[in-house]
Amino acid sequence: MPNIKSAKKRVIVNGNRAKRNKSANTALKTAIKKANIAIESNADDKELAVRAAVKKIDQATAKGLLHKNNAARKKSALVTKLNKA
Repeated sequence: MPNIKSAKKRVIVNGNRAKRNKSANTALKTAIKKANIAIESNADDKELAVRAAVKKIDQATAKGLLHKNNAARKKSALVTKLNKA
């Protein structure tokens, strides 16, 4: 544990941000997995699942969790998979 007051605060703030980022990343991965499963099983709501996953990807990019090119690649892969199905 640090001795300086500002360093103590940084430890607390970084911990809070790490929790928030972990939660957002988990939600993002879950949305992508649900979309992939919906596409593979040819579910009726596969377009809605892909749309929700794309929204999560855009939100993660806006928060700085994903690079814009990484987000574009993920979205492109989902939509391509949807169009082939």
